[in-house]
Amino acid sequence: MVSSVRHSVTASSGFKWVVPRLALMMFLQFFTWGTWSVTLGLVMTQHNMSMLIGDAFSAGPIASILSPFVLGMLVDRFFASQKVLALLNVVGAAILWSIPQALENQSGTQLIMLLFAYTLCFMPTLALGNNIAFHSLNDSEKRFPLVRVFGTLGWIVAGIFIGVAGIADSVKIFQLAAVISLLLALYSLTLPHTPAPAKGKPVALRDLFCADAFALMKKRHFLVFSICAMLISVPLGTYYAYTASFLSDVGITNVSTAMSFGQMSEIFFMLVIPLLFRRLGIKWMLFIGMLAWFARYAMFALGVNDEMRGLLYLGILLHGVCYDFFFVIGFIYADRVAGREVKGQAQSLVVMFTYGVGMLLGSQISGALYNRFVNQGDGTNVANWPLFWWIPAVAALIIAILFMLTFHYREDARDTENA
Repeated sequence: MVSSVRHSVTASSGFKWVVPRLALMMFLQFFTWGTWSVTLGLVMTQHNMSMLIGDAFSAGPIASILSPFVLGMLVDRFFASQKVLALLNVVGAAILWSIPQALENQSGTQLIMLLFAYTLCFMPTLALGNNIAFHSLNDSEKRFPLVRVFGTLGWIVAGIFIGVAGIADSVKIFQLAAVISLLLALYSLTLPHTPAPAKGKPVALRDLFCADAFALMKKRHFLVFSICAMLISVPLGTYYAYTASFLSDVGITNVSTAMSFGQMSEIFFMLVIPLLFRRLGIKWMLFIGMLAWFARYAMFALGVNDEMRGLLYLGILLHGVCYDFFFVIGFIYADRVAGREVKGQAQSLVVMFTYGVGMLLGSQISGALYNRFVNQGDGTNVANWPLFWWIPAVAALIIAILFMLTFHYREDARDTENA
């Protein structure tokens, strides 16, 4: 009842064209991210830093672990989400502009520190964008995927643009990302006002540590979801850190454009989410998304051989199922389960478990596997790439089965009654 009243007030308060406005926010946000993160490994290889790829991709996860504690409290108790989003993008733009110097100086320490500082600004914006969208949209199960699909478009356009422009393996990707980040900062100030829901209430130490959001884990289904989300993000860290290097090693040209096919499939599956949501429900969509990670990595392992090269492209095209059915549905699920006053904290908590703890473990583990099996110091051992991919494939399959057996969420009952 409270939710419906809130959305009615929102709709009548001048939030016209809310879906296109939120869609542009998502486009710019993911354009910024897609500009530099997809081919970061290639750029580092060009500057003799391939041994540090795993560490570089650990910066974002560590930032995702730290940011929710402060950000969740700030958004839920003090500041409007769109203003925090603007500030973080201004600072992020300045940091991005300085990263090329670290690469050109081949200073690994400086590069890792700058990437950490930047991702400390950027990773919270994922939860902030979701919070603004969920606050402004009614019937979020249907409308949020329509908004979020423009984030995918932004990632696709970024990948194709840097490929066509010939800067995919150049430090110029960071300069482009800095410009778009600054543009997003200015645009954020025009977004629908998203006030702090608990503004004016006394602040306790429990607020700093997002205790109310962590209290959601008293619900068994949310605890199971959080653990499985964290675990499935370990294989995800492998994909983000090493797919570009893998495709390049096995002879795929224009890697950024090839990887953008995955985001193209993401558009299709994002649009069918509203059609499948009521029919399949949260549990089955999450399970299918997790199972797709196993299928993708198995295809990567089998596609190394020339006669089965088509499996690589099929694996890339599975990205739509992998990402949409797990992460988008996961954010919708968290919004349903969280109470109104901790929605910001709940979104930050999901980001922390997935992009934070899970991907940190994934980046470190995949870095160790890459240096053990593939990177031989004097060259790349392409023959060991299948073994590299079979390890996260088997892990994803085990996690999916455990989730299916232990996650019990009754969607036909009130979320507060689900135990």
